[in-house]
Amino acid sequence: MGITKSEEFTIKDNKIAAYAKALAHPARVAILQVLLKKQSCICGDIVEELPLSQSTVSQHLKELKEAGLIKGEIEGVKVCYCIDEKEWENAKAYLGSFFSSYVAKNNCC
Repeated sequence: MGITKSEEFTIKDNKIAAYAKALAHPARVAILQVLLKKQSCICGDIVEELPLSQSTVSQHLKELKEAGLIKGEIEGVKVCYCIDEKEWENAKAYLGSFFSSYVAKNNCC
């Protein structure tokens, strides 16, 4: 596999790409919506809300955690996941800035 050359881009570019990757699957968006609604959640509760297996939900939780959008704490034999408030605000700022930087022009295709 080739090198991605991500180090050639800015920290901001890499963060936007990481957030976009995390949001690029409808299951991960659904998981985030469950966490936003409940404010915190045990993984089993997420499985009950979605038409996905435990292992599939766990994989998606891993992707969201790697992007920093969620955090998890071990409570006995389960992990309790919730939105990482600080990173959520960073994602909102980076993605908002990215999308608001577009200025519509009449001479575009």
